[in-house]
Amino acid sequence: MERPTPKPGVGEVLIEVEACGICGADTADIEGADPTLEPPRVPGHEVVGRIAALGAHTPTIWKMGQRVGIGRLGGPCGECVQCRQGHFELCQNQPFVGATCDGGYAEMMLARASGLVSIPDELNAEEAAPILCAGIATFNALKKCGAQAGDTVVILGIGGLGHMALQYARRMGFRVVAVGRGRDIAKDALGLGAHVYIDANEEDAADRLRSMGGAQAIVTTIGHPATVAALMAGLAPQGRLVLLGAGKDPLPVSAGHLIIGKRSVLGAITGSPYENEKALDFSVLAGVRPKIEIMPLQKANEAYQRMKSGGVKFRMVLSVAGGDSLQGPCSNQTVNR
Repeated sequence: MERPTPKPGVGEVLIEVEACGICGADTADIEGADPTLEPPRVPGHEVVGRIAALGAHTPTIWKMGQRVGIGRLGGPCGECVQCRQGHFELCQNQPFVGATCDGGYAEMMLARASGLVSIPDELNAEEAAPILCAGIATFNALKKCGAQAGDTVVILGIGGLGHMALQYARRMGFRVVAVGRGRDIAKDALGLGAHVYIDANEEDAADRLRSMGGAQAIVTTIGHPATVAALMAGLAPQGRLVLLGAGKDPLPVSAGHLIIGKRSVLGAITGSPYENEKALDFSVLAGVRPKIEIMPLQKANEAYQRMKSGGVKFRMVLSVAGGDSLQGPCSNQTVNR
C-alpha cells in the first residue's frame, strides 16, 4: 500500500530503508496484530538504511545520509530505573520495532535516535540487517555464557540464530559442538564452525557431551522445553545454560542437578545499540556473515511465507530499491503489512 511519508518528531529520525531482515519473531507481530489498528502496523525489525530527515533535538552524532540500523529494541527512554542503571536493553519504556511501532517492511520508517546503530562501511545493507537481531542475540549470549577460550560450548539448533552462533563461537576460540536433528545439516554445521556435530536423532546428545567432559555452556536457540531439558544433563560442573529460544511452556529443570555442580540457567536478550555496534564490528573483524536469501520488498509476503516454511538457509532479507539514491524524503512511500 501507499502511505504518506511520516515526519520525524522530537528525538526521532526518518530512515530511508535499504534492507530489512525477516525474522521468526515477525510471525507473532504479523499474525497477532491488532486488526482494528489504522493504519495497520508495518512489521520488520532488522532494518538498515540512511537518515533522510532529522527531528528536533536529535543528538549531533547522527547526520543526514548516515548509514544506520535499528533492531528489535526501538530505543531506551533514558529515564527509567533500568536505564539509570545502564541496562538500556531492559528499558521498560521503549517500543518493540515492528510490534508496538512501525518497522522496516517499507521504503521509509521512523525511529528513535536512542535506538540507532551505526553500520560499518564493510557491510552491505543485506548483510548487516540480520546481525541487528540474530547476530547481536547470539553474540551477546556467547559473551555472557561464562566459557573461556578452549572450553566446550554447545549450540542447540542450527537455524537462523544457530548459524550465526556457530560462526561467533568458533571465532571466539571455543571448542564448538553443534546439536541438531538429522544428518542433512551436518555439513552446514561443520562448515559454519562446529568442531563436532551431534545428531540427536541417532544418539543421546547429553551422553555424548558427558563423554567429552561436559559442556561449559549450552546456548539454545530453540524453544522446545523437553529437548532443552534433556540436553542439560550434558552440562559440566559450573556450566551454564543460556536461553535464546523463547517459548510459553515451562522448562523442566532438576534442582538437584543445578545445586550439585553449581550449574545455572540464564535468559539472554538482544542488546543495547552500543552492544549491537560491537557485534557488527566483531563481524567485520572476524569475517562473520549471515547466510542470506534476498527478495525485493514487493515480494514481502512471498518471502515471509518462505521463512515460515523453514525452507530458507538461513536468513531471508528484503531488499528495498532506492536505498543508495538519497534525494530527501518523498511525499509517499510503499509499505508492506
